Amino acid sequence: MSVNTIKFLFASVLLLAISACSSPESIISLSGSTMGTTYHIKVVPNESMPEAQLLQAEIDMALEVVNDQMSTYRHDSEISKFNQLQLQQSVKVSSDTINVINEGIRLYQETGGALDITLGPVVNLWGFGPDKRPTSVPTQSQIDAAKAKMGINELAINGTTLTKHNADLYVDLSSIAKGFGVDKIASILNKYNASGYLVEIGGEINVKGTKADGIAWRIAVEQPNDEGQSVQQVIEPGTMSMATSGDYRNFYEENGERFSHLIDPRSGYPIKHKLASATVLHSSCMTADGYATAMMVLGTEASLALAKEKDLAIMLIEKQEQGFKVYYSDAFKAYVK
Repeated sequence: MSVNTIKFLFASVLLLAISACSSPESIISLSGSTMGTTYHIKVVPNESMPEAQLLQAEIDMALEVVNDQMSTYRHDSEISKFNQLQLQQSVKVSSDTINVINEGIRLYQETGGALDITLGPVVNLWGFGPDKRPTSVPTQSQIDAAKAKMGINELAINGTTLTKHNADLYVDLSSIAKGFGVDKIASILNKYNASGYLVEIGGEINVKGTKADGIAWRIAVEQPNDEGQSVQQVIEPGTMSMATSGDYRNFYEENGERFSHLIDPRSGYPIKHKLASATVLHSSCMTADGYATAMMVLGTEASLALAKEKDLAIMLIEKQEQGFKVYYSDAFKAYVK
């Protein structure tokens, strides 16, 4: 389960039923497990592409590398080695890890701190990280102490070397790592000149071209409720990535109060507003992943303002007393079918 935000598949059966109806001969279908969730891939084959078993082995190997680089659940991953450093110590990491961290820093700046890859101590305090759920709701002093361990400026990058300027700094890339994994698979398929594919990891999606029959890939955005899956909207993203974040799949209740896994880095508390899910379309799944997380923190009004400023294609679903209300940015409307 994701540390900073859970990215959910709208129900794999529903998604794949809508998005892939081509005959078995005209499509390669792959699936497996990675990053604490599952992946599903459908790709239109061609002569330069290896057979399905070899293609899957290459993809699994690439995803294992991503886990070895960025998983906080692996104590010997690159990011875990950084988190275990003491004050002013450094570690050399891969260029992929540097790229993901740099994107996290950029999104932190662009969203006014709504996305913060150093949020880990606060997430763990609330029981949504590798640590177990707390026996009681954290106090303000505990939250303040955890926030003191954060700080995007306490992380220094020099080439592929990371240095820690706060001994307690804990970097968590789960808010964008699944999106990066999707992009990594897409790059493998592009290497083989795939004309069309759908790649999905835990609800993060990248699509290209069309199915073998020329029909567009269609994606269902789930209605945000915890009573089963139902479709809120079907879109045709074309060649595009899509990420959705929501607050209704991962939470706990104590004394009648619900605590979402989505933590506002600025306050240190779980979100309380009415925004139930945020869907973002972008050329980069990693970037869409980060924006979706940030918008769940920002709420409806601030997310729409950011989308207008940055010309982002977003769809927001807000809880109402009766049902839901859907908001689209101008850039998103072209994808609604």
